[in-house]
Amino acid sequence: MEIRQMRYFIEVAKREHVTDAANALHVAQSSVSRQLVQLESELGVDLFIRKGRRVKLTPIGKILLARVEQVMNMIGEAEREVKEYLDPEKGVVRVAFPISLAAHVLPTAIYAFRKRYPEAKFQMKQALYRDLIDGVINGEFNLALIAPLPEEDKQIQSKVLFTERIVALLPLQHRLANRTSIQLSEMQEEAFVTLPEGTIFRKIVMHACSEIGFVPHIAFEGDDIDALKGLVSAGLGVALMPEVTLIDNIPHSTVKIPLVDPEVTRTVGVICPTQRKLLPTEQLFYRFLSEFFASADR
Repeated sequence: MEIRQMRYFIEVAKREHVTDAANALHVAQSSVSRQLVQLESELGVDLFIRKGRRVKLTPIGKILLARVEQVMNMIGEAEREVKEYLDPEKGVVRVAFPISLAAHVLPTAIYAFRKRYPEAKFQMKQALYRDLIDGVINGEFNLALIAPLPEEDKQIQSKVLFTERIVALLPLQHRLANRTSIQLSEMQEEAFVTLPEGTIFRKIVMHACSEIGFVPHIAFEGDDIDALKGLVSAGLGVALMPEVTLIDNIPHSTVKIPLVDPEVTRTVGVICPTQRKLLPTEQLFYRFLSEFFASADR
């Protein structure tokens, strides 16, 4: 199996159309078709189901796609590592992140890093919690900021960058809005707005409430943090929020109030693979993150 065949195979599999793939690859359609036929002949299996000009992967084709993507990621990393070895301060950092860290935490860290290494480049990808972990394990990217840090896994290395408070976000006219702090138990009769079932932050909220003996009444669900802010701003409920999502961005007609007794927190950190080495520029950024947030805490 040649590298060219793998590249053609991935492009056709993603686009499900040979002509579109050929256009994206800037090669003739006949060349792509010929390489796919040759690949299937070499492997002795059908990789695609052909329907006119469109194609779909067969079950064995889907298995091969996952493996080939891993191989191509490794080849790409090898090429970058060779280039960055000569000058890591001009390399590329591929980093993924959750939406809750997109507005302040990651941009602030990148800004500070670029002040020190102005020619460093970034490729950033937003992903859900489980996809961040799987992406690091599978080689889609090498670094991911994440909150909270996942449970121990032999395939990933985790480092805590800081611990942040979870705070209450209330409508401005709420009965508790003038308080300097709130006990979580005082909110047990409230209508909550939360992220959907299965999200990691929803689990944090439910666990915090269950720890003091109540199950919150979920009145509304929002797909992301900004949706929750909008629901609270409209007076439709109260929410628990990561404090970092409210830095310089407290919604209109709402108020942020610290929680006490218990204080609810979550860890924010960075994960990387244990089975692969970070590329030189990624190593620089990984070390910088620890230094930067330790300095911020002080």
